[in-house]
Amino acid sequence: MTQILQSPEPIVYQGHFGEFTITKSDRLSVLIYRSGLMIAALSFALGSALVLWQGNNPAVIKALTPIYGCFCLALGLSLATIHIYMAILHRLLQLFWIIGTITTVILAINSTQPLFLVVYTNPITILGVGFTFAALTGIYFKEAFCFNRLETKFLTPLVPFLLLSHMADFLLLEVKEFLLGIWAFLFIVFAMRKVFQAIPPDIGDKSVFEYLHKKQEEVAHS
Repeated sequence: MTQILQSPEPIVYQGHFGEFTITKSDRLSVLIYRSGLMIAALSFALGSALVLWQGNNPAVIKALTPIYGCFCLALGLSLATIHIYMAILHRLLQLFWIIGTITTVILAINSTQPLFLVVYTNPITILGVGFTFAALTGIYFKEAFCFNRLETKFLTPLVPFLLLSHMADFLLLEVKEFLLGIWAFLFIVFAMRKVFQAIPPDIGDKSVFEYLHKKQEEVAHS
């Protein structure tokens, strides 16, 4: 772990707006981001597998609530530590996660049915719960744009399409189940590939972050 967090000696990188170095804190934030993604992906894959395999089992349906809770918390951890140049986009994704999580908690508390049944039998709830997946789609889009990842290029349109198909009920159940399986599989592929990616690219050009921060301070004091 120490070797991962620290390079043998500080490396000076040439950024667009000047030189910068990557600190232990930077590396730790990337590890937390990737860990959150992995836990979220495993939770989502487990929940999806249970739905596809034993979706009519009452015990399984109840178990989906804590599994989804683990997914949400892990996703929130990743959104707190992800490196995005545009601060407003970063805050927007975090806001989406907050709205989706609050909606989920309200639904879980106020309903006598398990959370999965509430969302499944009331597609309109996607308008609230779906914000969580909008935040996740934002991560997919960022990774597709920054690293040209094939799996995230598929996931970026797949997630909103599947959610809309449930809300508007325009796909056969078998098709929805197939797309859910593809989603879970590609999410695992994405999270696994992040494990083996070098850390500096996930941090990005710190000189850009510093430049944008200074610009914001100038605007605030003007």
